[in-house]
Amino acid sequence: MGTFGAGRMGSIRGVLMGWLLPTFLVVALVSAGLSYRMVTHMAGDLLDDQMVQLGDAVAQQGDFAMLSEQTAERVHGHGICVIQVFNADGQLAVASWAGVVAQPMPQAGLHDLEDGAQRWRVYAVAAPGGRTVQVLQSGSFRDSLAFGRAGAAVLPVLVLLPLSMLVLWGVARAISRTLREIGHQAARQEVHNIAALPLDRVPAEIRPLVGSFNHLLARLSDSFAAQRRFVQDAAHELRTPIAAVGLQLENLRGDLADGAAAQRFRQLESGVARAKRLVDQLLSMSRQESIAPEPGGSVQVQLQLRESIHALIALADQRRIDLGLVAAPGTSTLTLPCTAADLRSALDNLIENALRYTPEGGVVDVRLLLAQGRTVVEVVDTGPGIAEEWRARVFERFFRVPGSAPGGSGLGLAIAQAAAQRCGMALTLRNRDDRSGLIARLEATGPPCPAMPQA
Repeated sequence: MGTFGAGRMGSIRGVLMGWLLPTFLVVALVSAGLSYRMVTHMAGDLLDDQMVQLGDAVAQQGDFAMLSEQTAERVHGHGICVIQVFNADGQLAVASWAGVVAQPMPQAGLHDLEDGAQRWRVYAVAAPGGRTVQVLQSGSFRDSLAFGRAGAAVLPVLVLLPLSMLVLWGVARAISRTLREIGHQAARQEVHNIAALPLDRVPAEIRPLVGSFNHLLARLSDSFAAQRRFVQDAAHELRTPIAAVGLQLENLRGDLADGAAAQRFRQLESGVARAKRLVDQLLSMSRQESIAPEPGGSVQVQLQLRESIHALIALADQRRIDLGLVAAPGTSTLTLPCTAADLRSALDNLIENALRYTPEGGVVDVRLLLAQGRTVVEVVDTGPGIAEEWRARVFERFFRVPGSAPGGSGLGLAIAQAAAQRCGMALTLRNRDDRSGLIARLEATGPPCPAMPQA
């Protein structure tokens, strides 16, 4: 059976607290019990020595007429000893207090005596003239004194017990916090910018584990780099022949007469155009993954929106689609902490995607607004929208909604989502409520950057 189980016992802190706390508790209770027993015996031995010294002194003195009369309060409350003197025939001759039974012990030495509900400790010693001197001390006083002394000895143990548990809990929490921080550092790794975890504050016991994880991260980074190089090389190698085929097709277009051959020629042109667009998007995606984000930069949102719309206005005119920008008041100076290339990549792909799937004569509105202090960009079209069962998969690479119009590559939304994340924005899709169409919403996950100065 392993040390780590399920639930709380599946963590290092749970194991430490689960095993060490009961151990501390048992050790503390045993120590307290042993201390109580030892102190009780020590107090009893000390009181016995005092009784012996007193009894021997009274026996040697021989003058029993000078015994002072005691009271019950002094005997039971303060532990004053009672002295009894017996004649040779066992009859009580003198007693300093009459509240205790007059019973001579059969032999000299220390004895325990029961007098009803009261216990007594008795020391008997022979005196001159055949007489016997007995010194008696209240058992309740002895118990009270022993309990007080033992309690004083046990009290530090009982005080240190919760303190030691608190220290243990703090140490276990610090260890857990260190391990969680290592886990958070691993979770914050970016797919396209993998870095080794620092080892300066890692406990020695788990340093080999973190070192192995760093080795795995390095291999994973190399694998991603190799994948990006392959995509770049393949896209570059394909770009030239596809461009050559497109040029040859353009040269042949004028030599074909109308008819079935011309129709098949247009299909061939459409396929070549789609292949060219796929290669361009593969290159765009590869560039995004190979460039690390630069902290500290910012880009003006409305300016990039206008540039994206200007770049795609020809496609909108070709499809007779009304493409426009609707900017809310106070949004002209909104900025985002990213590069212009990343924001343009997200905007271009979303707007182009809306233009390609909106029927001719439709409308595509690009909205810029502030929602709860956060920058929001919405691309609203009048296309068919996306069924709910496919909405979660459209961000997968090369996935195309079944039944969608030909010409797409299945990479546009994946590229837009990756670029949006690099800009600190979340991309969500939902169908319109007022009519058919899709709303692609880019919302910043943090407040806007300080406004950029106007030119």
